Amino acid sequence: MDAIATKVHQDWAVRWRPAPDAALRLFCLPHTGGGAGLYRQWAAETGPGIELVSIRLPGRETRFRERPHDCLDELVPALVDAITPQLDLPHAWFGHSMGALLAFEVCRELRRRGLPEPVRLLVSGRRAPHLPARTPPVHAAPVEDLLAHLAELNGTPTELLSLPGAFKALLPMLRADFAVSETYRWRPEPPLDCPVSVLGGAADPVADPAELLAWQHHTTADCSVRLFAGDHFYLHQDRAPVISALTAALLPHIAPGRRTR
Repeated sequence: MDAIATKVHQDWAVRWRPAPDAALRLFCLPHTGGGAGLYRQWAAETGPGIELVSIRLPGRETRFRERPHDCLDELVPALVDAITPQLDLPHAWFGHSMGALLAFEVCRELRRRGLPEPVRLLVSGRRAPHLPARTPPVHAAPVEDLLAHLAELNGTPTELLSLPGAFKALLPMLRADFAVSETYRWRPEPPLDCPVSVLGGAADPVADPAELLAWQHHTTADCSVRLFAGDHFYLHQDRAPVISALTAALLPHIAPGRRTR
């Protein structure tokens, strides 16, 4: 792989704790406004034999100067192009909120291209993709309305929301991320063949249990739903039980002799 190609792959995929002897690679996708750093601490706590790869999307962190994608149909092919060389191991995908939708469509894009498909899809805090939205879009809303929506979700530090300069710098990326989710249109395709694990917060106003259970329509394999205490950002409020659940879901896909680092 030449230097330019290597740089492209490193821009998208961050290994906080490389695991050269890993038997399975877990790609983790962020929620709206999130970056690869969301999963930095997770990397050291994921189960044996699993290498966590955190996806860094354009428009944030070290890619702050890049134009963020505002359309899922553009973002998914670019992401798959970048991570294809890292599909040399059995792999799974995890995403929260916008990241769940992105993970689902990445799995479908891998199948369309004839690339290795995941052993499991893990989605969090997102209604099933075929279900319509329950709330009006905010990606083009006045700043005041966008701030109110972020405050309701309870995932953005209040000090950041109260700093006009800092918030203004993040605004293009936030609007683009919301547009990715809000302009998405589900297109019927055969369900995935891999099992799906669905996670959610018991008090999440964005995705209720029935909307989470509806993910069962998108797999021919098992689909399990597990709720945790908390709201939409339950997974960052208490990550230990979430990481434990992810590890338990992935261990069956790792050969017994390779479950140690």
